[in-house]
Amino acid sequence: MEILNRIASHNYFILDKYECGIVLKGTEVKSIREGKCNLKDSYGIIRNGEAFILNMFVAPYKEGNIFNTKETRTRKLLLHKNEIKKLNDEVKLKGLTLIPLKLYFVRDKVKIELGVCRGKKNYDKRETIKEKDLQRQACKEFKYRY
Repeated sequence: MEILNRIASHNYFILDKYECGIVLKGTEVKSIREGKCNLKDSYGIIRNGEAFILNMFVAPYKEGNIFNTKETRTRKLLLHKNEIKKLNDEVKLKGLTLIPLKLYFVRDKVKIELGVCRGKKNYDKRETIKEKDLQRQACKEFKYRY
């Protein structure tokens, strides 16, 4: 099961990627296994030498009753200390943003691919759409030619 943040590549230039773990409750893991998670409006922050993800939506597990937690609570990310320092420098000094790109399982552990991103302007977004259209058209012509 893999949950993608499709809108991130449209709104941001992705400069670097990090794989990190995430601290979750049991019912949240079960809900993610069912695919009931959304990364659309979420982002990462560094606070007191620790990395966190905010606004990540995980739907309540249907059989979790009292063990369910708030859907968009702040969750801690698991990174090495030197990685956190590097991310903190990039966010503070260069004005970049931490955006979750992908949520997936590795040997029964939930991992997040965290991207260090810079926001796109409207003309950058139009240029990206134009390039994708040209690429799609070239593939279509190549397909029909052969």
